[in-house]
Amino acid sequence: MPRAPPPRPSEDARLAAYKPGVDVARSRRRREDRLLAVRRSNRDAGLFKRRRDEPTPSPIPHARAATPSSQADDVPTTTSPPSSEPSSPPSSPPAQAVSPPAAADSHSELEGLSEMVEKVWSDDTTSQLEATVQFRRLLSDEKNPTVIKIIRADVLPRFSDFLSRHEHPQLQMEAAWVLTNIAASDYTLLVAECGAVSRLVELLESANANIRHQATWALGNIAADVPTCREIVLDHGAVAPLLAQFREGMKVPVLRTSTWALSNLCFGKLPAEVQVKPILDIISQLIHSVDEKILGDACWALCYICDGVSDGIQHVLDAGACPQLVNLLMHASANILLPAITVLARISSGDDAQVQVLVENNILNYLAPLLARNYPKSIKKQACLIVSNISTGSKDNIQAVIDADVISPLIFLLKTSEKDIKEEAAWAISNAASGGSSDQIQYLVSRGCLEPLCNVLTYQDADLIYTCLEGLQNILQAGEVGKQGQESTANPYAQFILECGGLDKLEDLQEVDNDAIYKLVMKLLECYWDEEVSDDDPNLPTSNDSAETVETASEDAAQPTEPSASPNERI
Repeated sequence: MPRAPPPRPSEDARLAAYKPGVDVARSRRRREDRLLAVRRSNRDAGLFKRRRDEPTPSPIPHARAATPSSQADDVPTTTSPPSSEPSSPPSSPPAQAVSPPAAADSHSELEGLSEMVEKVWSDDTTSQLEATVQFRRLLSDEKNPTVIKIIRADVLPRFSDFLSRHEHPQLQMEAAWVLTNIAASDYTLLVAECGAVSRLVELLESANANIRHQATWALGNIAADVPTCREIVLDHGAVAPLLAQFREGMKVPVLRTSTWALSNLCFGKLPAEVQVKPILDIISQLIHSVDEKILGDACWALCYICDGVSDGIQHVLDAGACPQLVNLLMHASANILLPAITVLARISSGDDAQVQVLVENNILNYLAPLLARNYPKSIKKQACLIVSNISTGSKDNIQAVIDADVISPLIFLLKTSEKDIKEEAAWAISNAASGGSSDQIQYLVSRGCLEPLCNVLTYQDADLIYTCLEGLQNILQAGEVGKQGQESTANPYAQFILECGGLDKLEDLQEVDNDAIYKLVMKLLECYWDEEVSDDDPNLPTSNDSAETVETASEDAAQPTEPSASPNERI
């Protein structure tokens, strides 16, 4: 049985009990906690290892095959970032000076593993190179689980030693390739602890561009593993020489690898000695690239910096990245949309001045199509999150949300989408309702927000329920103010909540084991409904006719209309 409410207070007492406004700081803290969970779930989308496979001969007669003498910087295929022309597809890895035995397959080479180990440990450079090439070929075949056998052969320290053989650059290259693919396996920590990291960092300054590229690849794989591995790379000072790789005339494959490696190094908390400004100077150019792989990794790097650096959000804004990030919300690829909108969602969890930068860059106009059209769920959730955080601010921000035509698609999602998207949409609508003016509340109600908000009261998220109750409280307060000077003494919003079943849900919440929710529910029941209202009241309305007097817009009004395409919009 529901707890019986105390006697209903007087009209003056009811008006004195109105909530002055939403607690913006508390609401934003809750959103930051939820955003952290979203960021963790998205981590694997941007951070992963990459195996370097065997080069495949090009069937095109006029394709230019790379040779040991053709360095990565010799023939530029793109301008310095930001790219101004479409980037070329990745080229094949450089051909090797010593061709591996052509006829041996993986099984026969495994049978000769002991012979390969003997050659690696020999004093003959030719034998060392031949065996290293054979090891590299085995590791480049992703279908053959040979890594553990190579690990047990205890050759990692030897490959690490080969990285210092500056008089034999081909041996350095092959050894770095071997370590790259071992680092792409589950044994990354062994590579990080065998003494290879310091030598790979040193190779970032090699005169041989192919060796620099391969060292970058290896370090990127190491940094993509557990935090311990990443910290080892950072402790050896990899950031500065890695940033030096970004130079005018870089080939697209090299630029892709360098951007990806830099993104992996940015994940997590950066040490105090790492200067974030030089990193952002590079990334703020990379987010203008036309190459999707470069663009995606650059956006993920910005997201990691927002999380892993003190005042990271402000650093990103100071670098001037916000306008381009907002423009990327028009990108056709979800692989770019997701990291771009994730960075913007992180910025939206900042302070009021930082959120205002998003509003001033017209982000809401870009979010409306993402909410209204058929985009992936992860993107819609982030869009709802941004609107929610903007709505926790001033009434001007809430008005900006209304003016951008975001409310209707949000209510449509709140009514029809999957549960997790409904929850994010509910946060946005609840925050807008909690802090809106009387006119703004009237607009929300006219778009059909009351019934779906009442349905949120059945969710399991206590924070969301409480915010929804705050929104309903503000709506009911607006109803009280609106009825003043009119003949009717009934609160129209309270009447509609009663008719759509919201009162039953409020009474059910009296049994929730949460003091804050219980107290707010009791306050609403005491202020707006007579204690004699119950499920079996014979006078309880049985039709929704009166609801139409409050819900001035039809059901179709809550559905998003196809936004008209402006000259600056493309999806």
